[in-house]
Amino acid sequence: MGEVDAAMIQYLWFDLGYTLVKTNREEVYQKTLERFEAIRTLDEITMAYHQADKLFMREYQGVLGKDSRVFMPWYTGTLNYFLQLSLPIEEVIQVHMVMTKEQPVQWQAFDFTKTTLRHLRELGYKLGLISNWNHTAREVLTRNGLEEEFDEIIISSEVGVEKPDSAIFELAFAKGNVTAGQSLYIGDNYYDDVMGCQKVGMNCLLINPYEKQGIEELDYKHVVSSIQDVVSYLGHSQVPLEIK
Repeated sequence: MGEVDAAMIQYLWFDLGYTLVKTNREEVYQKTLERFEAIRTLDEITMAYHQADKLFMREYQGVLGKDSRVFMPWYTGTLNYFLQLSLPIEEVIQVHMVMTKEQPVQWQAFDFTKTTLRHLRELGYKLGLISNWNHTAREVLTRNGLEEEFDEIIISSEVGVEKPDSAIFELAFAKGNVTAGQSLYIGDNYYDDVMGCQKVGMNCLLINPYEKQGIEELDYKHVVSSIQDVVSYLGHSQVPLEIK
């Protein structure tokens, strides 16, 4: 990926999970661990989830987008490894299922998502979504009031192709009537997002909230901590006002 020519950028394309929305999984897992008398702070659990996500993105590409029954024991063991815990995986999963009935894990927009998207639109950019997601994507967008923020929405389960396949990006360009050189993608998965963008010649900003943690293997300099950094990255200094 070369340097971004901010003057060329007309269209900003976004990933969904952990780019625009997140879950309350840390709070739920903390309560799960308490049932085993395993005490960890929310910060520790958040970092463990981050490290587990990045490991799966790197080593087991595409797995996290599948049915959770395929990977959950595997993922839970990895999560506990990063938490330095040795617990019976099947029992942890059973307790976690009970806890999620009491406190459902739901996708919620980051506090800054809508303000940032609206500010970018005010600056003149068109906005699009390109996401690997199942049939629940529209519900997540609608519940968080995000669907109306986008000019185009491309969801893998609806179009039959996933990132990093170049076809999903080419479809987005066609629907948005824009070129790769006029586009910038923002996402949190190097192996889906950056590598997919490289196939079609589109620049990509990689989101990683913890500097190099979790992505130590990468030599990639276009890293931002959240979508809030996109405004300054594109050369704008205005700070968006908070949406009440």
